[in-house]
Amino acid sequence: MDLFEYPQDSKPKGPLASRMRPRTIDEVIGQKNIVGEGTLLRRAIKADRLTAMIFHGPPGTGKTTLARVIANSTSAHFEQLNAVAAGIKDVRAIVDSAKDRLKYEQTKTILFIDEIHRFNKGQQDALLPFVEDGTVILIGATTENPMFEVNSALLSRSRLFRLESLKDTELANVIDQALEDKERGFGSYEITLRKKAKDHLIDVANGDARTALNALELAVLTTDPNEEGTIVIDVATAEASVQKRVIHYDKQGDNHYDTVSAFIKSIRGSDPDAALYWLAKMIYAGEDAKFIARRLYVHAAEDIGLADPNALLIAHAAAQAVEFVGLPEARIPLAEAALYLATAPKSNTVITGIDKALAMVEKEKNGDVPVHLRDAHYKGASKLGHGEGYKYPHNFENHYVVQQYLPDHLKNKTFYSPSTNGYEKTVQKRLDYFADRKRKEQP
Repeated sequence: MDLFEYPQDSKPKGPLASRMRPRTIDEVIGQKNIVGEGTLLRRAIKADRLTAMIFHGPPGTGKTTLARVIANSTSAHFEQLNAVAAGIKDVRAIVDSAKDRLKYEQTKTILFIDEIHRFNKGQQDALLPFVEDGTVILIGATTENPMFEVNSALLSRSRLFRLESLKDTELANVIDQALEDKERGFGSYEITLRKKAKDHLIDVANGDARTALNALELAVLTTDPNEEGTIVIDVATAEASVQKRVIHYDKQGDNHYDTVSAFIKSIRGSDPDAALYWLAKMIYAGEDAKFIARRLYVHAAEDIGLADPNALLIAHAAAQAVEFVGLPEARIPLAEAALYLATAPKSNTVITGIDKALAMVEKEKNGDVPVHLRDAHYKGASKLGHGEGYKYPHNFENHYVVQQYLPDHLKNKTFYSPSTNGYEKTVQKRLDYFADRKRKEQP
């Protein structure tokens, strides 16, 4: 021993969540669909026959953990980069070493890139040839949807594994393991974790093992032992350790699109409670209030339309409120608009009508504007007969007169068919009146 060398504590260092990472595949809690007995990934890890793969899923579900398990299980050399800090230069250095290692030692190299979605297109393209020729075995990890964030060429050469948020029972096992493990956890401490406190940690962690362990560690380290030397963690301590629920919400990926989809489908399905819940989730997660207002605007027309024409006005008012007052006050008019739309009568005839008309314009020949409908005001138009024969509806009974408004080849075509909901019942009565006049007056 060197004169200046001191004995080192052999216990693992770092935060509890880091110390408690599983070291082998058998220690992994959850993700049975990926690493359970007989699964492809488990067999590949045990056989040390790995191919390029990308782990994606919410934070705290074990993406980096699985990469570390692979590092402990493989005979290949393991390299790790974080895409936040690394660049092409770092990738090339690892690739050059990997080439030499494969050439002189016949040893493969696994390159684990955490937060791979942070690599831009050029950086991802730089990886592609070396993944393709087997110079490195790529393992990527991302909280984002790889379909949006990873190049299609890289995706096509990788196997995707979706990790799910941990279940409550699995989080309970994670906490129990940390309390019992004497080497890496708090097994050498006298700790009493009250049931309600444990339930709170599990509930607020929301499927994220890292959050649960961080909160447990804070609770243990900030609580003095009682007279018997026991650290008692009650619900008040647990609440103080993790006060705000973790929301998994990525503004450009899965959770963003899935939550917005659920919000709109709840409005369309006339469920005001669900509409409020998904609206609250978006507001809580920091979604752009203008984006929410735009979706309300669109679906006031798409899903309600003329069944309640006021819906579009309410959505417009909510959008103006977002611009005028902003959050948090704008949550109220947004909620009012969402509730109005969810409880309004529904009709999609506006969107079906305009889409039919657009399809007709796109696919059919463009008919000429009937002469009597043409503009007669611009220079020389009246001499060409434009506007001749036009009947001004206000000069006739009920401000309606039978005349042709569509091109000749479409004169009997129908694009808009009102539903039987809400105000469209009144619209249908008027259209029935017009149709009856046409039958009587047309030759």
